[in-house]
Amino acid sequence: MDTHTVVVGTSGTTAQDVIAVARGNARVELSAAAVDALAAAREIVDALAAEPEPVYGVSTGFGALASRHIGQDLRARLQRNIVRSHAAGMGPRVEREVVRALMFLRLKTVASGHTGVRPEVARTMADVLNAGITPVVHEYGSLGCSGDLAPLSHCALTLMGEGDAEGPDGTVRPAGELLAAHGITPVELREKEGLALLNGTDGMLGMLVMALADLKSLYTCADITAALSLEALLGTDKVLAPELHAIRPHPGQGVSADNMLRVLAGSGLTGHHQDDAPRVQDAYSVRCAPQVNGAGRDTLDHAAIVAARELASAIDNPVVLTDGRVESNGNFHGAPIAYVLDFLAIVAADLGSITERRTDRLLDKNRSHGLPPFLADDAGVDSGLMIAQYTQAALVSEMKRLAVPASADSIPSSAMQEDHVSMGWSAARKLRTAVDDLARIVAVELYAATRAIELRAAGGLTPAPASQAVIEALRAAGVEGPGPDRFLSPDLAAADAFVRAGKLVAAVEPVTGPLH
Repeated sequence: MDTHTVVVGTSGTTAQDVIAVARGNARVELSAAAVDALAAAREIVDALAAEPEPVYGVSTGFGALASRHIGQDLRARLQRNIVRSHAAGMGPRVEREVVRALMFLRLKTVASGHTGVRPEVARTMADVLNAGITPVVHEYGSLGCSGDLAPLSHCALTLMGEGDAEGPDGTVRPAGELLAAHGITPVELREKEGLALLNGTDGMLGMLVMALADLKSLYTCADITAALSLEALLGTDKVLAPELHAIRPHPGQGVSADNMLRVLAGSGLTGHHQDDAPRVQDAYSVRCAPQVNGAGRDTLDHAAIVAARELASAIDNPVVLTDGRVESNGNFHGAPIAYVLDFLAIVAADLGSITERRTDRLLDKNRSHGLPPFLADDAGVDSGLMIAQYTQAALVSEMKRLAVPASADSIPSSAMQEDHVSMGWSAARKLRTAVDDLARIVAVELYAATRAIELRAAGGLTPAPASQAVIEALRAAGVEGPGPDRFLSPDLAAADAFVRAGKLVAAVEPVTGPLH
């Protein structure tokens, strides 16, 4: 649990702060500058609300109903109604970390002073986060434009003391009861505030930020397991030479090649060949690992640039400008985020695909250069890792389906007022599944490659010191080595946990130095 405090100011936030709040339960506070900006913007909204001319979001309806002027006696009801009616999600609950990221990012935009929300509403948002209260948000309901409307509405409903939420003990209760238990007064929304709480890209952005953190770790793990497989297959590390990658200077490619080369330093397996028969080239899945892993890394870097821009943004419609104008805009459209979410699903699927091909090569006696069939103890009596590869292949197949872009689709809504949408929420949801699948795929390669290296070592060849460190750490984590067939699922689950917890990288770096 993260015990530090994240201070929300007027100029956006960082990916590190999003993760600290979403996953680490960091405390949230508003800066003095944010409170001042909130108060100044609210004065502008209050002045416009008193004018006879209609202003969108302040004294009108919303979306296709924006042409109706709403009198002062109905405006509080209007703001309540937009939250209630837009809280129309369906399906399973969204994960707690996603909801916390969404709430925090909405608070980030509110604190910018461009939304016209009162300081007390922002303080209540912070209080709900700090109390560990998590609104119940459902899987379906966002088209990614005008932002994540339904998910954000369920969060706003909690601020009003309505709907359901999960308490810090994990129990779902009526939100009003949870607020009361923590001494939090429900907000009574005024002009524009209901709309301002709903009109953002916060859900898809939060999922992008967390996916980037997870994928960065997994790409380092994939470099390690690719190196282990190269070693187990008696491949050559000459293809990793920096001068070869310098003449095709994609940054990620150079990083992956360097990671692999450092893992293989001192290996007694690389360059050996079955029956002393020279092998001119290794298969693409081995030889081209830096190119594939590296292209994925470069895609991560592009997505991180998009995320950083969005983290610095104030997303609302209409927005309050510093010169006093309140202007409608299209900044809530999720296209920039949706595209990179889809890009990441594509590169993750390809990384899973090349990883599975190396595993299959390790198990095939015709292509493994002397390893036993399926790395079995007594092939025929034992099946070895045959079905572990089936599981890996099933995961790869799912990842290929998840790589089909959501952002290429659009379904018109709001009586054709919102006639082009981003589907960014859907892109984010499927990417989360893809990231989980990729971790499992990498874990299966780790399991197979370490077993294969141990079998080579039993034949008298000495692994690289980094490889030996991985094997020792994996065995200490309860993942067994070569031997007769046993119940395999627990071993694979333990290998998966080993990868996700960062233990693979932690095992290697004392030998290699920091990897990237």
